[in-house]
Amino acid sequence: MELRTLRYFVTVAEELHFGRAATRLHMSQPPLSRAIKRLETEVGAPLLVRSPAGVTLTPVGAVLLDEARSLLDRADRLRVRVGAAADVATITVGILGDSTDRGTTRLAAAYRRSHPGVDIRVRDTDLTDPTCGLRAGLVDVALTRAPFNEAALTVRDLRADPVGAVLRADDPLARRGQLYLADLRDRRWFQFPHGTDPLWQAYWNGGEPREGPVVRAVQECLQAVLWNGTVGMAPLGHDLPPELAVVPLADMAPSRVVVAWNEGDGNPLIRSFIETATAAYRE
Repeated sequence: MELRTLRYFVTVAEELHFGRAATRLHMSQPPLSRAIKRLETEVGAPLLVRSPAGVTLTPVGAVLLDEARSLLDRADRLRVRVGAAADVATITVGILGDSTDRGTTRLAAAYRRSHPGVDIRVRDTDLTDPTCGLRAGLVDVALTRAPFNEAALTVRDLRADPVGAVLRADDPLARRGQLYLADLRDRRWFQFPHGTDPLWQAYWNGGEPREGPVVRAVQECLQAVLWNGTVGMAPLGHDLPPELAVVPLADMAPSRVVVAWNEGDGNPLIRSFIETATAAYRE
């Protein structure tokens, strides 16, 4: 199995939609579909169930997803170590969030201009690790959202985004101008897998334990709302399908966009990234 094909599969499994996965991978949909079909032939079993609404994982696909994520993490770690040994000018950036965020696009453009000879690698991560692989040594710096355990890390706030409850558009509460957490007390919320940072889990559960389906990626959260009426939270202003609505939560603290790096890391490329990010998000 090629690592590139496994990355394609993981992206489709996280997006649960070939079109969105192709957009995220910066490729067209037909070659992506062909690559997944070749992978299914190699595995000898279907990995995805396709439907007009999107795709779902088969039991075999779920097993491969876990194994592929683990393998890709090891490959990323190997690439970082080899690059460091070869003294190549590289920086690996972990990103958790909306890649179309204007702050992120300004940051990318500004950093490329100031470091044209640097190999900038991006690691897009799921919702189970708010540090984007920072603690595991998979990335040099993380562009993410707080709160999470900041032990041995340095964190700088870039922006604060109000958040709202994500509901189906036909939900009676979706017609409200704003909601309070008490309005959602009896609803099911999505959960993150066991072992996810407790501070991160608690924030996205509105500050208290909740019941609901386990998800790993943004699209899985949205599908949980669409299919099961699950309640979730999201920063205001994100584009969502017309079948979904986001109602502002009056008593929830804003979601903080932050840049994080390992405490004491004096890499000049990281320092420059932090200063560029601060300026990009201030505009």
